[in-house]
Amino acid sequence: MIPPQEASARRREIEDKLKQEEETLSFIRDSLEKSDQLTKNMVSILSSFESRLMKLENSIIPVHKQTENLQRLQENVEKTLSCLDHVISYYHVASDTEKIIREGPTGRLEEYLGSMAKIQKAVEYFQDNSPDSPELNKVKLLFERGKESLESEFRSLMTRHSKVVSPVLILDLVSADDELEVQEDVVLEHLPESVLKDVVRISRWLVEYGRNQDFMNVYYQIRSSQLDRSIKGLKEHFRKSSSSSGVPYSPAIPNKRKDTPTKKPIKRPGTIRKAQNLLKQYSQHGLDGKKGGSNLIPLEGHEHDFRVKHLSEALNDKHGPLAGRDDMLDVETDAYIHCISAFVKLAQSEYRLLMEIIPEHHQKKTFDSLIQDALDGLMLEGENIVSAARKAIIRHDFSTVLTVFPILRHLKQTKPEFDQVLQGTAASTKNKLPGLITSMETIGAKALEDFADNIKNDPDKEYNMPKDGTVHELTSNAILFLQQLLDFQETAGAMLASQVLGDTYNIPLDPRETSSSATSYSSEFSKRLLSTYICKVLGNLQLNLLSKSKVYEDPALSAIFLHNNYNYILKSLEKSELIQLVAVTQKTAERSYREHIEQQIQTYQRSWLKVTDYISEKNLPVFQPGVKLRDKERQMIKERFKGFNDGLEELCKIQKAWAIPDTEQRDKIRQAQKNIVKETYGAFLHRYGSVPFTKNPEKYIKYRVEQVGDMIDRLFDTSA
Repeated sequence: MIPPQEASARRREIEDKLKQEEETLSFIRDSLEKSDQLTKNMVSILSSFESRLMKLENSIIPVHKQTENLQRLQENVEKTLSCLDHVISYYHVASDTEKIIREGPTGRLEEYLGSMAKIQKAVEYFQDNSPDSPELNKVKLLFERGKESLESEFRSLMTRHSKVVSPVLILDLVSADDELEVQEDVVLEHLPESVLKDVVRISRWLVEYGRNQDFMNVYYQIRSSQLDRSIKGLKEHFRKSSSSSGVPYSPAIPNKRKDTPTKKPIKRPGTIRKAQNLLKQYSQHGLDGKKGGSNLIPLEGHEHDFRVKHLSEALNDKHGPLAGRDDMLDVETDAYIHCISAFVKLAQSEYRLLMEIIPEHHQKKTFDSLIQDALDGLMLEGENIVSAARKAIIRHDFSTVLTVFPILRHLKQTKPEFDQVLQGTAASTKNKLPGLITSMETIGAKALEDFADNIKNDPDKEYNMPKDGTVHELTSNAILFLQQLLDFQETAGAMLASQVLGDTYNIPLDPRETSSSATSYSSEFSKRLLSTYICKVLGNLQLNLLSKSKVYEDPALSAIFLHNNYNYILKSLEKSELIQLVAVTQKTAERSYREHIEQQIQTYQRSWLKVTDYISEKNLPVFQPGVKLRDKERQMIKERFKGFNDGLEELCKIQKAWAIPDTEQRDKIRQAQKNIVKETYGAFLHRYGSVPFTKNPEKYIKYRVEQVGDMIDRLFDTSA
């Protein structure tokens, strides 16, 4: 049971909660009543508002629709007025722009092009909307006149501002690749920057709006003329510079020219000039100035024979009869080589300029036309060189043919750049340089073959033989010519290879030595061809010398002649790289020449047998000391002494006029002969010098042993 007190407290608590709940319920009931009242009031207000909105809508919508129609009408009126203004403006284009078109675009190109744009739009409008309108003819005529003015302005700008490139600047441009100390590139400015911008704008307008390509013809004609004149100016610069100072030069880079002017000597094929002078001197004149007799004594060591000195002075005479023609030939060669390089550089520069002015799809064709005159001029000059070489071969003037070698080498070296510059041009244009190279290779190979044949078949035996037995001009010609080939080994080898001369020289072709091109051979194969060719020339020379030596009645002089020539050939081979080149296909060439030289020395020494035979021990009388000689024995001794004396004097007199230019060989031959004669004469004199075979011993014993040696020491010495 719950205690009474706790039950009473519990009841009071429940009653308090009930009272609170009743109060809350009463509050909620009042709130609901108020909410219902408010809802009714709101519904009443909304209903009233809806009614008013409906009334407003019924009043406003008609007004709105009317206003919208009015706005649309206003816009239509404004558009109509604008169109009328636009159309009316086309009728005023001719009058507004006529003055500008008449005055031309000079000095105000942008304004002029703006006017042309207005005229073009007017033409388009009238063509679309009023093709029969007289205004169309008026604006068309004005447009054509404006286009002609733009074409004229294009021509005028190109003509007035396209200048010939100076030779000095061209030489700077050509030399820039070789000058390591030059750090700045040489840039050609064909047109001023402002002029270039105007030309480009006109070009683009004529292509896009003018529908005109005639300006491209104008462009290539003007630029072609400048290119051609620039190259011709360079060639003329060489001629004038050579005639005045002897050395064409180019100052330093333009922006440094005032501060650091320097002379750039042109690379000249000096070895060719020397060979040409020598070859012409030998082929046209003897050293004494007369055709025929040659007294050539080649310079050996420090030997300064008078005739060699005379030759050297003649060759170094800048005002002599030979210098003019050969120096001019060098100038022409140098000029042509530099003109080829100049063409490549200028053509590259022209193409860069053309790319800015001419539309892309017309660039190759325009460039092809632009370079034709200059290229044709160079190719024609090259063909003239080939023609001159062909005529020179007919005349057996092989020195002139040497000019082909440096030119051909330069053409081959420049060909990759040529091909790159001519990329995209017509096939006929691309084939011009290869055609010239082929012509030069053909004529070069022809010259080489004819030279070898000429060496073999040279008929001049009797009237052109050196009386002193020295080196024949044919030998010096051949050696000099071959020495020039050292500077052009690859070129000469390629000449031979281009004619597929392997069969001629019995050289087997290895498939690895040839490429897909029939004229492209490995350098090793070309070197073997050239080596075989040189051996062929030397072989032909040796056969000809043997034939010529038979002209001499004296076998000893014939031997001296062959000795001098063989020795000259050997020393020339050894002093140059010819011996290494010969050894490529002929390993024993050097030994063979030494054997030939020794053989001729032995042949010469036999000429003294008729002297030493008189005093040799054979057939000499044998006598006992103190026994009186018989008359027959005395007479024999007298004859021996007389025969020796006469033979010695005769040989010394004759052989003193002979020549052995090589000091070492001359001393060697003298010493060997002196030893033999002195030993034999000394033994003879020792045996019979004190024998009483005559009452006048001084008549027969004319020379002491030392005197005989001195006489032999004066052999081969015309100054003694």
